[in-house]
Amino acid sequence: MASDIEAGGPVERLVRGWPGNPRRDALSLRIAGYLHYAVLGGKAPELAAVYPGANPDWTMEAVWPIARDWLTRRERAAKVFMKSPPQTNETRRAIALVPGFLKVASLFPGPMHMLELGASAGLNQNWDRFNYRTSRWELTGNSDVTIDTDWIGPPPDHIDMSFNVASRAACDQAPINLSKASAARRLKSYVWPDQPERLARLDAAIALARRTRVRVDTADAADWLKAKLASRPEEGPTVIYHSVFLQYPPAETRRALQAMIEEAGAEASWDRPLAWVCFEPGAFFQGPDQVGIDPNDFVTYLRVWPEGEDYRLVRSDGHVVRAERL
Repeated sequence: MASDIEAGGPVERLVRGWPGNPRRDALSLRIAGYLHYAVLGGKAPELAAVYPGANPDWTMEAVWPIARDWLTRRERAAKVFMKSPPQTNETRRAIALVPGFLKVASLFPGPMHMLELGASAGLNQNWDRFNYRTSRWELTGNSDVTIDTDWIGPPPDHIDMSFNVASRAACDQAPINLSKASAARRLKSYVWPDQPERLARLDAAIALARRTRVRVDTADAADWLKAKLASRPEEGPTVIYHSVFLQYPPAETRRALQAMIEEAGAEASWDRPLAWVCFEPGAFFQGPDQVGIDPNDFVTYLRVWPEGEDYRLVRSDGHVVRAERL
């Protein structure tokens, strides 16, 4: 694509005059997603024939000329597709959140009330139904979704705890409605087409979300959380959680969310505790125990009230291909 821009080809026409920041707006992913979307929809048989799904021995030399021709002939459709920002809902990140949920369950054995921010399609609302498999530990859920990773270090603490999830809610500014086949296909289009295991896991998570009638409210995270915290249940922990979300809202929204959570935490009691579990870039949670955390690491952070303790539990890459207990 970079060479095509320099040559004045279809990619150059697609990105010319882009009003925002091309890197931050992930234009390359938008274009790659459009091509994969066409393949998944069965509308580009000549492209599908050279993509990894149909050709395990694929090469870029075979793919790119056909992709370039497709973009030339479908320039208007590509531009329409590119208007919407990419959305992913990486279920593998749930395995980085689980150590936090285990800790919460060990501290507060009552019913858990889950609140997810930036939930996209809401796939990770079903985190307790997933199966988790590593070489060091396993947890068995009740679904066809299996999450694995290369786990470094001892298993998480409290691995024998059971989860009692009493309620689930989630929000996103632009949630994906999985009841629409086109929306589910768009979500899938942003997964690399040469990662069949990841694509299969996403298919299973989408099927589970449809079966369990997952719902994501269309709302600003700060407004939504304020209302939810004001009406949180009188018994059991309320658990706020998110993964790779904080980099998207503006700084003032992040500050408002943190202040709101800390204010609610100050009012928490042992009968009505509050927990904050998240998997985010390590820079968001600097502290004295950050020694050894690389700037590119993602960290599982947990804070609980009424005791007010905070923990850093796991570090990993953004897609949790490898995870190390801290």
